[in-house]
Amino acid sequence: MKDSIIILCGGGPAPGMNTVVMSVAKVFLRGGYRVIGLHGGYSGLFSKSPRTEDIDFFKADAYFNRGGSYLQMSRFKPTDKDFEENFNLPLFQDNNIKLLVTVGGDDTASTANRIAKFLEAKKYPIANIHVPKTIDNDLPLPDNTPTFGFNSAKDEGAHIARTIYEDARTSGNWLIISAMGRSAGHLALGIGEATHCPMTIIPEMFNKVEISLDAIVNLALSAIIKRNILGIPYGTVVVAEGVFHDLDPQEIKNAGVTMTYDEHGHPELGKISKAVLFNDILGKEFAKLGLKVKTRPVEIGYDVRCQDPIAYDLTYCTELAMGVYELFRKGETGCMVFIDCNGESHPLYLHDLQNAEGKIPPRRVAIDGGTAKNYFANICNYITPADYEAAKKYVPDPEKYDFRKILGW
Repeated sequence: MKDSIIILCGGGPAPGMNTVVMSVAKVFLRGGYRVIGLHGGYSGLFSKSPRTEDIDFFKADAYFNRGGSYLQMSRFKPTDKDFEENFNLPLFQDNNIKLLVTVGGDDTASTANRIAKFLEAKKYPIANIHVPKTIDNDLPLPDNTPTFGFNSAKDEGAHIARTIYEDARTSGNWLIISAMGRSAGHLALGIGEATHCPMTIIPEMFNKVEISLDAIVNLALSAIIKRNILGIPYGTVVVAEGVFHDLDPQEIKNAGVTMTYDEHGHPELGKISKAVLFNDILGKEFAKLGLKVKTRPVEIGYDVRCQDPIAYDLTYCTELAMGVYELFRKGETGCMVFIDCNGESHPLYLHDLQNAEGKIPPRRVAIDGGTAKNYFANICNYITPADYEAAKKYVPDPEKYDFRKILGW
């Protein structure tokens, strides 16, 4: 029987999923392996009747440059009981599977780490290599290397935000944009910087003070008031959904919003429009202050996850796939594949990346790094002490909207 590999995709989609899966297939088919695709993410590994299919060259060639994911994805997270009682070892034995390739973000990587430990403890002769994906860009890769999918999502997000900014300029309004990013603000900041947005609000900004709805609202008002002083009665505000994730749930409840939580304990942010929520809260604040500002909410999220990957990700995902093959040939396992700036592949061992709970912690925006520091210093508009006198035309207490005082910077 031919040696085989099996591939699964966990979490949510990102541009380049098919590029990774089908490129892995092409490379291993070339090496003489049988390639099996597993539908349903990790649920297939703990099911007696997993849905699998062989991936041949023609299937791989037809899908490698498409958006979405040919292999159906899942957020299934196995329990300790699943590992002890439901792991489908016959799937591997009956198909002579030598390598498990997992593709996904932080939750998928954390489960890949558990699987690596499980396979080692059981002494099963199965290698496992993880491929890091997420439009959130929040996996801890060296040298600020992006996760695949991020640049394609940022490109489309910036395209949408550019159109929105032009609408704001044309109509003399403010557009409130919410961008995906559960744990980190990379996507929101990338969109904000690319479109010269006058205010981007990300969770990492609150490194000196506790995050609160008042602070988020006042940051937006700081930009709006500053632009009014400058004679610019329009603009956009980009808010990372992670700021709502980090809020005290009671604060959100007090704002009239009831949140539900997924099986991992994460607020189900996808079930509510953060842009609508924030726009409504801002509207109430405008009314209290007597400010005549028109705002409209726009959500950027699910519309950027399944688009076709841009050339950057087509190339990068192909390199990741070739990296999986090279690492496997060298006998590596229990690792995440990393491609350096020269296109060379390296293993990042999952046990070295884990925290005390065995999970892979997210990489957050380096708020003191050059990208964030320069954006907030040179592109953003906000109130400073020099604006206090002029700002009194719009608000009685301008100091309350001083950008640096809000954040304790």
